[in-house]
Amino acid sequence: MDYAVRATAAEKLACDCLIVLLFEKKKLDQSTIAIDELTGGAVTTALKSGDIGGRCGEKLVLYDPPGLKARRLMLLGAGERKQFGSKALADALSDAVAELDRAGSREAALLFPAALEADSQVHAAARALVIRSEERLYRFEQCKSEKNPPRRPLRRLLLLEPGRGRRRLLEKGLEQGQAIAEGVRTTRDLANLPGNICTPTYLAEEAKRLGRRYDKLKVTALTEKQMERLGMGALLSVSRGSRQEARLVVMEYRGGKPGSRPVVLVGKGLTFDAGGISLKPSANMDEMKYDMCGGASVIGTLQACAELDLPINVVGLVPASENLPDGAANKPGDIVTSMAGITIEILNTDAEGRLILCDALTYAERFKPAAVIDVATLTGACIVALGHHISGLLGNDDGLVEEVAAAGESIDDRAWRLPMGEEYQKQLESNFADIANIGGKGAGTITAACFLSRFTEKYKWAHLDIAGTAWKSGGKEKGATGRPVPLLTEFLLRRCKQAP
Repeated sequence: MDYAVRATAAEKLACDCLIVLLFEKKKLDQSTIAIDELTGGAVTTALKSGDIGGRCGEKLVLYDPPGLKARRLMLLGAGERKQFGSKALADALSDAVAELDRAGSREAALLFPAALEADSQVHAAARALVIRSEERLYRFEQCKSEKNPPRRPLRRLLLLEPGRGRRRLLEKGLEQGQAIAEGVRTTRDLANLPGNICTPTYLAEEAKRLGRRYDKLKVTALTEKQMERLGMGALLSVSRGSRQEARLVVMEYRGGKPGSRPVVLVGKGLTFDAGGISLKPSANMDEMKYDMCGGASVIGTLQACAELDLPINVVGLVPASENLPDGAANKPGDIVTSMAGITIEILNTDAEGRLILCDALTYAERFKPAAVIDVATLTGACIVALGHHISGLLGNDDGLVEEVAAAGESIDDRAWRLPMGEEYQKQLESNFADIANIGGKGAGTITAACFLSRFTEKYKWAHLDIAGTAWKSGGKEKGATGRPVPLLTEFLLRRCKQAP
């Protein structure tokens, strides 16, 4: 959908629907008071009649409103005024957008609320409403023989704002929101594809397609022979059980000063994970196509970065493989040697994500990174700890971890820090190799991060476990979420001082 800012007076705009906000306790925004006067008190009449009370997301549509050129006037509840902010606006408006899309409205306009006064609020609200609206409008029908799109989908949303300074802030927010939403859409599309289509090679080709689209983005993909020469024994041990060859996708975005140290994003790209010899239960195993959501989110973030032409250098690394049972697959008790020269005893072949990540984290050293963030659907233990609302966050540098957490908080893509002390490292001890690939039943998310930390000692590193947030299970809600593209993009925006 298209988004734009206009200075047009609300009463002069001809559109399918004009949206104005109502707060609880019958408190009207200054802009809504003007609409009430233009329509001969239609807003206050609706409030007095009890047809709408202003609860967040509550809606009432008035047809052919007097004094307006709009065909409909939607009164949209925004909740309590003292708690109103960018999140409340985005939540309420995304519901309205979804309803208008179903109802056949082609163009809608929002009278931007005067209640958002600070510049940062205006910017953040515009950005958030695009991200949330696009999330609600998203449809995945690539694999259906019969498509069922809306008959008259919503094509355009205008933000009406008379103030020149606020218009500039809104335009900047819309620009960032659209870029982030596009990255989220790419991530969701890749993740929702089945494993027989989205193979490691397919993932690499999609990344290369983006490389051809953006001048500052260079994309290559290492083959198994190239990885073998580099000594990536951990990564390659996972792919041995599959007929699909592994790839290491390398995306280099060069928007910063030549020679400036890049941020490196590393995303787990298991395009299907059956668990290997340590076979997973059959129930819901189809959802293991989502084990590449970390890799997909890195691709989506690089796309958003290139779309915004950010003045920063960023490298994306996506180790991509399948993990299947086969005569050549890893066996419990096998010992492999990583690119770092660290030997690993494989006690559970279903703890394979850390095996492909560790070699990619070692490969990241060659870029002399300013910071490294890896993203992975790594442990079911993270869902036990944090559910499906917040991602797990760990790392070896307090400043970087706090920076990542703050970025997530500001864009409503939250992450919560878990501890990672030496006492947990002891759980990874092995009698036969330098390290085991699992640390027992307790603290699974933490010991997985402890494993990765052995390969990140030469740079600042943070780890995002998105096992609970990368996709939704079951029913009509089932599908990829696109997280943490918003968090990662906000982190990069802050790094180059372009965040609200």
